[in-house]
Amino acid sequence: MNISETDIAKLDNPAWFSLTETHAKFAVGNDSVKCYDPAYGPFGGIGGQENTGEFLTEYAQVTGSFFIIGECPMVQLPLQVTDKLEGLQMIIYNPIQLKATEQIAVLGKEHLQMVDELVNRVQPGYFRKQTFYLGNYYGIFKDDQLVAVTGERMQMSRFTEVSAVVTHPEYTGKGYAKHLVAHTVNEIFKQGKIPILHVLQTNISAISLYQKLGFIIRNTMDFWKIGIASEAKPCN
Repeated sequence: MNISETDIAKLDNPAWFSLTETHAKFAVGNDSVKCYDPAYGPFGGIGGQENTGEFLTEYAQVTGSFFIIGECPMVQLPLQVTDKLEGLQMIIYNPIQLKATEQIAVLGKEHLQMVDELVNRVQPGYFRKQTFYLGNYYGIFKDDQLVAVTGERMQMSRFTEVSAVVTHPEYTGKGYAKHLVAHTVNEIFKQGKIPILHVLQTNISAISLYQKLGFIIRNTMDFWKIGIASEAKPCN
């Protein structure tokens, strides 16, 4: 699949370009900063350092705290950078050849509560109920219980992010994540887009799984946690 250097460069700022392209309808912000409507997720990206402060302060008053992906904005009181999560951005260029041994269900709005409970049990704080509507979600059920899920989150014109790779703690080690990631990746390719994902550098087991499936590390990607505090702390 041919990809221009211009498109590849957009991956350095995935939230910004998602919110100016495919996900523009979910965006709030201005010409310098765009974030997802808080109902869909507390994060965004910046396109410049000017005119970010007022909007981000208002955004923090609604979300409490939020993440800026990629470049960190210059912050001043009452905003503070409270944490920096060091991640990796991974990309895959070919469909995954994996024999299906699990029945994978396409999840609909009737499954929203189950997805919300499972994702927030394993990865609390990143998933809002409306996040479900940013893309397609797939799951594996055992005895009518949703035990594993994977879906799509940020979307650009040429790329879609694989996200919420979650397995119930009592069902890990059974290969469910592998099958769901492979299924999600192949569905993204069917849409004519290229799958990407983001993972913390400390999550060695997940990185190993993704590499075995064919993902390669494209770049590092920082997630800056920002909130309202009494003393401003700059990016570092």
